[in-house]
Amino acid sequence: MWRSQIIVERLDRVPVHRQQTEFVERKGLGHPDYIIDSACEAASRALSRYYKERYGMVLHHNLDKGLLVGGSSRTWFGGGVVETPIYILIAGRATIKVGEEEIPYHELIKREVEEYIRENFRFLNPGEHVVIDTKIRPGSLDLKTVVELNKETPLANDTSFGVGYSPLTPLEKIVYESERMINAREFKSRIPESGEDCKVMGLRIGNKYFITVADSLIASLTPDLDHYLSVKEQIKSSVEELAYKILSEEKDVEVSVQVNTADIPSKNSVYLTVTGTSAESGDDGNTGRGNRVNGLITPNRQMSLEATAGKNARSHVGKIYNVVAKIMSERIYQEIGGIKEIYVRLLSQIGRPINKPLAVSLQYIPEDNVNEQSIVKEAIEIVKEELENITKIEEMVLQKRVTLF
Repeated sequence: MWRSQIIVERLDRVPVHRQQTEFVERKGLGHPDYIIDSACEAASRALSRYYKERYGMVLHHNLDKGLLVGGSSRTWFGGGVVETPIYILIAGRATIKVGEEEIPYHELIKREVEEYIRENFRFLNPGEHVVIDTKIRPGSLDLKTVVELNKETPLANDTSFGVGYSPLTPLEKIVYESERMINAREFKSRIPESGEDCKVMGLRIGNKYFITVADSLIASLTPDLDHYLSVKEQIKSSVEELAYKILSEEKDVEVSVQVNTADIPSKNSVYLTVTGTSAESGDDGNTGRGNRVNGLITPNRQMSLEATAGKNARSHVGKIYNVVAKIMSERIYQEIGGIKEIYVRLLSQIGRPINKPLAVSLQYIPEDNVNEQSIVKEAIEIVKEELENITKIEEMVLQKRVTLF
């Protein structure tokens, strides 16, 4: 009989939002690390759909070893050209043959990645600007057996852990929502010069917020330096407005936003791209170096370093446990109340049913004068409920109804 240990403990420390210093980062839609994460995840989705349609279940695969090698380009005010295409390599293990039937994995993956690029980029042409390659080998027999042994409740195919926490601090919200705003269709319709490669770094020292934005402006839509500088000012103003809106309930805050701080206008050295991503000109990407499942990189927080992208959503706890830990933490914070911060950590053990982790750790900072016994009891019930329904994560991932990075 598999049993999970659930350990609950109170944290006696200052919540992150009240600590003196906080760092937060988000790599946006067109960042090379985000692109390669997305490509690996697209590869996993493509194989998963094929496996389910053909064989009734997601078969063993793990495609989280991706590399993006940046191309080369030349830009100028009013135009530019990509001289060497971006190279995307997706590597890993997968079921590539069932009986005598060969799985057309390369074609499936290439088509899915190209579709992802077309859906998310306005100027990056997958046929012209990107080369998509795969290096996929069969998985080991023991892991294949573990993944496909139990059709009701999959068995964990790794010993790993996932982490989730709630709530986001104001700085975390500013960083996340700034990038999402800049890459929203409405923003691009107003400021089409803004490229998809947008990275946001946030620093808070006390009540002073410093936001650094890197946004790859589209060269063909930027005729001269004055136009470039006016677009930078529009981006800056938009982020400032958003930040003050998020901080509306905070007192005596100051916000400083800077955009494309490496620019040297006097030398016409500015951040222009042909396609909207720095990947076109030498910036590389590697799966797992980007955002965690909540879309952020947060050194003030507990984090898992697992690459969620490309792992199969049926049994790979490196993906599943990070997603479900996030869901658990959000539910505990929103539904119970009386909590300043909650951290959820789940540890798997290879071969155990995924709904029976080896251990679940809940760590919380309570509000003053609350019934902590009640908090603990209700939190444990939420954990048990989510573990009972953990197989729902597979469909949530395949239908793109959950954030992975």
